[in-house]
Amino acid sequence: MTERTSPVLKYETAGGGLNSEIAAHIYTVTTTLFVKGLRTGHPRIWTQAREAAINPHVAGIAPALLWRAEGHGWDLLAFEDADGRHADYTPGSPDLSLVADTLSRLSQLTAPAGVTVRTMPDRMREHTSAPDLFDGDALLHTDWFPTNVLITADGVRVVDWAWASRGAAWIDAALWAVWLVRSGHSPEQAHQWAARIPAYATARPAAVDAFADATVSLWEQITDHGAEPWTLDMLAAARTWEASR
Repeated sequence: MTERTSPVLKYETAGGGLNSEIAAHIYTVTTTLFVKGLRTGHPRIWTQAREAAINPHVAGIAPALLWRAEGHGWDLLAFEDADGRHADYTPGSPDLSLVADTLSRLSQLTAPAGVTVRTMPDRMREHTSAPDLFDGDALLHTDWFPTNVLITADGVRVVDWAWASRGAAWIDAALWAVWLVRSGHSPEQAHQWAARIPAYATARPAAVDAFADATVSLWEQITDHGAEPWTLDMLAAARTWEASR
């Protein structure tokens, strides 16, 4: 890494991430970087290449990728350091409008033809009898964990695109709605916030209903494979949102 930077003065490990073995703010003589990485033998090593390929297509929404380095058994990605705090999804938070605006911008992006990502019908096929309802050409983030949404002086920056997918443009807003319920919103409040995203407001209700059902099934599968307090919270939120549909 030092071959690509000026001398390193210090580093600070970044907390909250789930998809990297290394995640740190690197302070050098000339700049500050955010570096994340995996060992080359890691089962999710493919996510490094995906993030690198997606990054140019989400300029202004995600921090810019500065370089990628592979060697000595590691695959590292260095991004501009988005100096911000994690988004607050609780009722009354001023962050909600900012995140809704970002979701609206993102919902207008088309999944790039030259980047291989999974489709939402494929990802949700085992959780629904109608996966084609989730089909579309939009580029989706799909992981709205609050630590992936940074509130900075320059606006919202969305990080960790490992699970980027292609599908219906309303899906990210629907996924965000479940996080809002988990954060203390009623299902009605969560729907009202999600409906600020035009793609969600105009989505077919039957498609959103089917996605709500599939989301419950997904979180049931996740908790069956290793329940943690936050995944159990997400399952409860998904069930609450689905029951309100």
